[in-house]
Amino acid sequence: MPTHNNPILSGFNPDPSLVRVGEDYYLTTSTFEYFPGLPIYHSRDLISWTLIGHALTRPSQLNLRTVEPGGGIWAPTFRHHDGVLYITSCLWTAYSPQQNVRVWPRGFYVSTQDPWKADSWSDPIYFDQPGFDQDLFWDDDGSVYLSTCFRPIDHDMKSGLKGFAIHTSKIDLATGTSLEAPRVIRRSPSGVAEGSHIIRKEQYYYLFVAEGGTESGHMELVFRSSTGVYGPWEHCPNNPLISATTQDDVQNTGHADLIEESTGKWRAVCLAVRPYRQRHALRTPYLQPIGRETFLMDVTWEDDWPIFNQGSKLQLSFGAEADSVPPILKWRDSFEASEHLSLGWYHKNTPLKREYSLKERNHHLRLWGGPYNLQSLESPTMVLRKQTLARGIWETSLDFLPQRPHCEAGTVVYWNPYTFSSIGVRRGFNGENREIQFTHTTSPGEFTCTTQYLKSMGSVRLAVQCSELEYTLGYAELDEEYNWFEPVSMEVMTADPPRGMAFTGMLLGLYAFGELQRCLEPADFAFAAFTG
Repeated sequence: MPTHNNPILSGFNPDPSLVRVGEDYYLTTSTFEYFPGLPIYHSRDLISWTLIGHALTRPSQLNLRTVEPGGGIWAPTFRHHDGVLYITSCLWTAYSPQQNVRVWPRGFYVSTQDPWKADSWSDPIYFDQPGFDQDLFWDDDGSVYLSTCFRPIDHDMKSGLKGFAIHTSKIDLATGTSLEAPRVIRRSPSGVAEGSHIIRKEQYYYLFVAEGGTESGHMELVFRSSTGVYGPWEHCPNNPLISATTQDDVQNTGHADLIEESTGKWRAVCLAVRPYRQRHALRTPYLQPIGRETFLMDVTWEDDWPIFNQGSKLQLSFGAEADSVPPILKWRDSFEASEHLSLGWYHKNTPLKREYSLKERNHHLRLWGGPYNLQSLESPTMVLRKQTLARGIWETSLDFLPQRPHCEAGTVVYWNPYTFSSIGVRRGFNGENREIQFTHTTSPGEFTCTTQYLKSMGSVRLAVQCSELEYTLGYAELDEEYNWFEPVSMEVMTADPPRGMAFTGMLLGLYAFGELQRCLEPADFAFAAFTG
């Protein structure tokens, strides 16, 4: 039996949910503060996946403005009913647990009959019931139930627990209107029950719940009821279905979703992280920059209870009757003339206007820098890609001749507005030459800059060396070797933000900006490439 790599979707791909339509599988994950939102992946074997589009591609669907890190689009559910595909999710417009600021979102769904058609997904239909981690379930009588997670009104704030619980109510799907008051169907002793999914299999309803929080205590539990979605719910004797310790190769396992293949075989996906080893010791997972990824496992049934991964912990490989999928170690975008960037590029927040072109200069991405720098909570002129390999080199080539100070274009390794490292071209102090400016974070919200003069006015190659321990940024002119600046440690680059949460993974990208003014000279990038 061929061996395959886990995760099946590497890099920033948390909270997976999937659906089968005939022999085709579709999967989506959380995108938080990035646009477009809700990627649509397609597969025929659940192992090899291709990004075919996004569900949220228009400002009328998703208008991200100044959300904190970790806000935005959370934990979707993907479902198919009567020929229509549905994705539920929610938009956190204010999320800062450090200040106990949570504006509970209403949540919504979008739908389509053709996920392959660009921009085919509907505008959102909003729910009445607030919360996050929305789930839809159609019962046999046609009733539709919405489950969400939020803190019950009667929660004792002095308990020291978050108190997040699963609430369910019947809704009118066409309008999102609640038809019943929400009922609590699961509270967790840990204080966090989230990521719920309800399915029906034969005589039982099953409630799958992620508990313990999305950090090291994360786990997946299941309950069943022969009565209906409101229970009573019977506790599975095999709970938790999946969990991990801080010594395992795969950690933080949970937030699962299930699918039945056309053959009757069941599989599940979940999120997890891969810590790395230093001197034979496991490092803290959140020092691993890639973030929470999507993993696959087998599901079997015994005494009408599901068993995940044969009752074993997740590993970094698994066996399956499918062609092996080699890891993608090289990627390159040569910026062919097109109306839109290729799939896989993201903006921080929803751009207020289009500030790039793939046609104004042949085989180049042209950025017209807007007025927001990379520390802005708004949407700077920046395009980003998910880092999917811990080790490798990110490279680009830039033509940029700024005529005014405070304009800059370059490349960036980006965690959030409080933590990033960039290397960019600027106008020199005397106005007759140019300089390279290396900007890196020293602690969240604090940055230091180093500058060096460039010798020519030609193209400049920019690079980021990535490793498990640090990022090293450098530049080169003409055919010279790279000049490297001092490395930035992973501890610094993955620090928690002062507001919001670090729920994403690291991204690598290209940018241009003018300080509170438009940059009147274009920044032209000849390519972007990553070699692992």
